[in-house]
Amino acid sequence: MREALDSAVIALGAAGVDTPRLDAEVLLAHALGTDRPALPADGRATVLGPAVRAFQDAVRRRSVGREPVAYITGVKGFRHLDLHVDRRVLIPRPETETLVEAALGLPRSARVVDVGTGSGAVALALKDERPDLAVTATDLSEDALAVARANAERLGLDIHLVRADLLDGVGELDAVVSNPPYVEEGADLPPEIVRHEPAEALYAGLDGLAVVRRLVAQAGELKAAFLALEVGAGQALAVEELARAAGFGRTERRADLAGIERVVAAWR
Repeated sequence: MREALDSAVIALGAAGVDTPRLDAEVLLAHALGTDRPALPADGRATVLGPAVRAFQDAVRRRSVGREPVAYITGVKGFRHLDLHVDRRVLIPRPETETLVEAALGLPRSARVVDVGTGSGAVALALKDERPDLAVTATDLSEDALAVARANAERLGLDIHLVRADLLDGVGELDAVVSNPPYVEEGADLPPEIVRHEPAEALYAGLDGLAVVRRLVAQAGELKAAFLALEVGAGQALAVEELARAAGFGRTERRADLAGIERVVAAWR
C-alpha cells in the first residue's frame, strides 16, 4: 500500500494538485471502502484486485482530468453531515460553514429560506442543528434540487424544496440565507472549478454582484428580518451597502478561517 500511495502522491504533485498526499489518501481509502483515518499507519497492508484498479482510475481522474476529489468519491463532509455530491452542484466548502454559523442564532421556529441551495448543504445543516426552524430551500436548477432532495431523504431531514428564481413565489419568511454566485466573469479559477463545477452557480456579472443585488432587493421587499450572504473576497463592504439600502439597519461582517470577510449578516 505504501508504494501505491507514494506513486499516487508523485503523480498528483506533478499534475499541480495542491494537496497531493491528502488527496491520495482520501482516494485510496475510498477505493478500499474505508475512511482515511482507518488507513494503516505503517502502510504495510496490500491493495489487491478491484481496489487497485479503482485507485488507479481515481488518481488518473484527479491528476489528468483535475476532477475534484469530492466528485470522484461522491461525498463531501459539511458541518456534521456527509453530503452526496456530483457535477450537478457546487462542492460545499469549509468557508460556507461561516454562513451556517451566522444563522444559528435565529429565533425559535423562524421561517428561513436558503436561496440557491445546490446540494442542500446550508439548508440541511441548519435543519440538523436547529430542528425547530422551518427551512425552505430554493434553486432554479431541477438537477440541483434532485441532489438536495436525495440528501434530505437519506439524512432524514425535513426541508421544503422549491424550484424558484431566488425568492420568487416563496411566500412569507423571516430570514434569508444564501451562498449565491459571486465570481466575476473572467476570473482566474483553478481547473478543478472551471472544468467541473456548474458555471451557473459561480459567475455573476462583471463585478460578481449581479445576483446579490437582485437577492438583497427581494429580501428587502419581502421584509425579511434577517439576511446572511456568503460573498467573495473584497465584496463585503459593497454588500453591506446594498443591505442598508434595502432597509437592513444593522450589518455585520464575519471572517472565515482564512481571515477573509466571507459573510455579510444584516438585520432589519
